[in-house]
Amino acid sequence: MMDLWHNARGAAVSRLDTRPLSNYDGRLIGILCTLLGLGLVAMYSASTTLATGLADDSFYYLKRQGSFVLVGLCAAACAMLVPLKLWHRLHIVLLCFGFLGLVMVLIPGLGHEVNGATRWLQLGSISVQASEPFKLAMIAWLAGYLVRHQHHVSAHQLKSLVGPAGVWIIMAGLLLSEPDFGTMVVLSATMLGMLFIGGVSVLHVIYVIATGSAFLVTMMLLSPYRLQRLSSFMDPWAAPHDHSFQLTQSLMAFGRGGWFGEGLGGSLQKLFYLPEAHTDFVFAVLAEELGFLGSTVLILLYLALVWRCLAIAGMAARARHWFGCYMVYGISILMGLQIFVNLGVNVGMLPTKGLALPLVSYGGSSLAISCLMFGIVLRVGYEAAAVVCTADRSRLRIAALPT
Repeated sequence: MMDLWHNARGAAVSRLDTRPLSNYDGRLIGILCTLLGLGLVAMYSASTTLATGLADDSFYYLKRQGSFVLVGLCAAACAMLVPLKLWHRLHIVLLCFGFLGLVMVLIPGLGHEVNGATRWLQLGSISVQASEPFKLAMIAWLAGYLVRHQHHVSAHQLKSLVGPAGVWIIMAGLLLSEPDFGTMVVLSATMLGMLFIGGVSVLHVIYVIATGSAFLVTMMLLSPYRLQRLSSFMDPWAAPHDHSFQLTQSLMAFGRGGWFGEGLGGSLQKLFYLPEAHTDFVFAVLAEELGFLGSTVLILLYLALVWRCLAIAGMAARARHWFGCYMVYGISILMGLQIFVNLGVNVGMLPTKGLALPLVSYGGSSLAISCLMFGIVLRVGYEAAAVVCTADRSRLRIAALPT
């Protein structure tokens, strides 16, 4: 009987010894590939009419999005091969380059204006949304900051908030100058979430929330177009052909979709009724064509995506890989908020914001940076798994020793 017990212990140790560390998180990779594939289908269906009218080619946006997917996959593959210590070493440099991009977009001749907002850098025939790489830079910097100042943060010292507060003030000023109110709110919430996870005092968090809320309310009161968006969101049917046009058309798409939808390609709202059908409101077109069932599948995929990222963050914490842990928590919060805001806007729960639906909406900058972020998450899982597996091997070997 004891021989069988020791043989079983030895087999377990052998499996751990021979487990290849090159195995990345297969579940996360599967979810990402499924979302990218579903995104290509949904975006193509939503853009066919616009593409035909603009370029006389119904595959115009699909070809471009396909090239963006390839770029994103290459970025993710590179991130999976780059050691996290390099990101940690360069986190301040990344933040400086992120701020440089936000400044450059405001320089006349460099910034490219679309729909009244100057958020893009025109690099030849390629437009880059400056706030997208800044999201990654900010998360990397704050993760490094929390590691460097862990003692002050865990001691609940107020001075631990000075650095993040300074970065937030500069970030908010630059983003509001574009203007990009939605990205500013999402990044602010991401910073707050990372600080809370890093050990900032609850009282300090409440103070920051109160101060930030007062600032946001003030910005809304000082901006007539933001007040207009808020009033349109609260009563969209008061002006269905004016300020609430996007929202009312989106709600009509959901109403037409019903339980099982009109069938793939059967959307009526994408026929120049719903503006930005292939970008901000692609979820509304998907709901119209695939109905409640298809919408639920997409939401469940997103929930699985965020859950898996949080699981990897927890594994990094167990491995005491704090920089990777904070990075993944930041990416999880950011992606979760972007998904929530986009879906909330589509169904009328939130005022209209120009935030893309990650991995699904049309757009090269958002797609490439999102893939890069998830490549980093996979790298964190890879490095954390190596530490956890080593610890498990040690425990099993100790347990297998004869007593």
